[in-house]
Amino acid sequence: MTELQVEQFKRVRKEMTRFMMLYKFALDEMETKIEILKEEFQLLHDYNPIEHTKSRVKSPESIMRKIYRKNINLTFPNIKESIKDIAGIRITCSFISDIYRISDMLRKQTDLKILEVKDYIKNPKPNGYQSLHLLVEVPIYMSNGQEYVCVEIQIRTIAMDFWASLEHKIFYKYNEEVPKQLLLELKQAADSAAALDQQMERLHKDIHAIKEEKSADGVGEEFTKIMINNQQFSLPSALMNLIEANPAKEVPPVKEIDPNKSDEE
Repeated sequence: MTELQVEQFKRVRKEMTRFMMLYKFALDEMETKIEILKEEFQLLHDYNPIEHTKSRVKSPESIMRKIYRKNINLTFPNIKESIKDIAGIRITCSFISDIYRISDMLRKQTDLKILEVKDYIKNPKPNGYQSLHLLVEVPIYMSNGQEYVCVEIQIRTIAMDFWASLEHKIFYKYNEEVPKQLLLELKQAADSAAALDQQMERLHKDIHAIKEEKSADGVGEEFTKIMINNQQFSLPSALMNLIEANPAKEVPPVKEIDPNKSDEE
């Protein structure tokens, strides 16, 4: 190998490392944002709409396969412009309303650029696949300045994720040549999963209504305690005395997110 070739390999390796780092950092940023939302809901609403998250960055080999398949010119700017799912994060929720709630909160974050929204819940794919897809650009601050990096976000319920995972395994086993009968059964399974999601959504709303009705009956000790970073604090007695001494004097309420409503509803 000539000295010139060695230098070329070093340059390409450095550029590839920086390219992959950008997507890794973009996922770090998104995971931090999601973790903040999870903690906010847990502390303010005693409820967490996010069951779990899973993220991944495509390997260089996977990126190269997609480059050849899509006939993309082999430059890093072309790859960045043409392949939007190099970095991906999947958010799994309990209920359909949680999907739109999380989507609303992310779309309201002004530092994120929303490139595209695909709603496969209101408009499922022919095979029954359901999920909400967002393409967002995340600002990343490197030593030489700011760059926006694309991240694909998929938001699903547990039932949607279960179906999609098994469907993928079946297609992989049959090398994407699935018998028609299995395709029909997969679609029926997707319909059953969707019906289960709807039923659990109704139960969730009914239980929340009962809980709200009971909490309105009286103020217990739980209303005088707050939990921050796994530490419990009591509300200041002076504040409690002020409320008790001036029951008719209302403090202007702080606008909060109702955990059972979303902008989509």
